[in-house]
Amino acid sequence: MNETIHTLLTRRSIRKYKPEQIKDEELNQILEAGKYAPTGKSMQPVTIVVIQNEDLIARLSAMNAKIMGVESDPFYGAPTVCIIFGDTHISPVNAWSDGCLVLGNMMNAAAALGIGSCWINRAREEFESPEGKELLKQWGLPEHLVGIGHCILGYAASYPHSVKPRKEDFVKFIR
Repeated sequence: MNETIHTLLTRRSIRKYKPEQIKDEELNQILEAGKYAPTGKSMQPVTIVVIQNEDLIARLSAMNAKIMGVESDPFYGAPTVCIIFGDTHISPVNAWSDGCLVLGNMMNAAAALGIGSCWINRAREEFESPEGKELLKQWGLPEHLVGIGHCILGYAASYPHSVKPRKEDFVKFIR
């Protein structure tokens, strides 16, 4: 089987991470893959913010958990959190979809490198809040950016080997 197809079929969402930080070389390759995701009209209305500061990750985790209504860590102890933002001023129609493609490319690149990843939701709600707007301001980013999602990254502490079977009617051919 083709190596790329194999990676796409075997990638799993990781929900338990080792505390050690991923190597910069690995992170840079994952980010590069995200930067090369397709975007509508090649407008690139996406910004990736990389967080490796433990205190800031804990703050974002608490914000995310509050939105979700839980007290557990929605980032599962991942040492790197990448937040993907879409700029609807640049591309009102495609910013969200383009950001989703960036996130998908990043997770697949991580899998190809043996790095665990998982898409974590609620970035939109986090960065619509006053606290989120303040963080954007501190980071020198415009307040109108829309949080698409978080791509958490790290070395897997455990790896799920089973996969839920694909539904029967996933693909419909019309010929």
